Amino acid sequence: MRFSGKLVIIAALAVTVLLISNVIAAKPISLFDLPFEFLGSTGFVVSVAVICFPLSYIISDILTEVYGFRVARGVIWLGFACNLLMVIFFYVGGLIPGAVFWEDQGAYEIILGTTGWILAGSFVAYLIGEFSNAMVMVVLKNRTSGRHLWLRTISSTVVGQGVDSVMFYGIAFGISGIWPMMDVVRAMILAWIAKTVYEIIATPLTYLVVGWLKRTERMDVYDAPHSLNPFGIFGGDPETMVNAAETAEA
Repeated sequence: MRFSGKLVIIAALAVTVLLISNVIAAKPISLFDLPFEFLGSTGFVVSVAVICFPLSYIISDILTEVYGFRVARGVIWLGFACNLLMVIFFYVGGLIPGAVFWEDQGAYEIILGTTGWILAGSFVAYLIGEFSNAMVMVVLKNRTSGRHLWLRTISSTVVGQGVDSVMFYGIAFGISGIWPMMDVVRAMILAWIAKTVYEIIATPLTYLVVGWLKRTERMDVYDAPHSLNPFGIFGGDPETMVNAAETAEA
């Protein structure tokens, strides 16, 4: 299977979006006030990362749809490794004493420092959510014979972002006891809704990018559902994949 520089650019975007999301995630924002009370509050409060993190799922959809599950899997693990490396250096950077005139150590730790529970929630939610998203894409692509891309992208987001929201808020703020459980449940649901709406709005753009890549890359990979092993890195049995674009040309 051959790949062009376009794949490198897409993979770089996926990792960049993930890293940016994790850096800015500490800031909560109130999108608007609901016209009714929802689980004890009328506020629609989510992390500011909602402005960019859903892009990682859109990129994952594009990778899985065009290049196949094994490529998407490799990019997911690459993002995980880069995120882990970033966290390690942030931590080490926080331990090193600052210059005598440095007065912003507290700000550094608030923005770049991460507590154990939040870090665990972030890593677990990312891996399980992203792989759930990619697997749903593969299964539905086979069942729909490649038709109805909108159904695959939206359905995979509903599942992947739902899992992501439950795992992240549940581990980071629920199990840790940082937030009251009612606030945790509300944040789970509101974040899930916001991310799904983001995907729906971006569907026309996803169609344009997927169509362009399939034409220029001459790639349209179908993975066998039984080949969905999340623990390989760009590996896989070639017999479990079919490039529909090359098959059509033949």
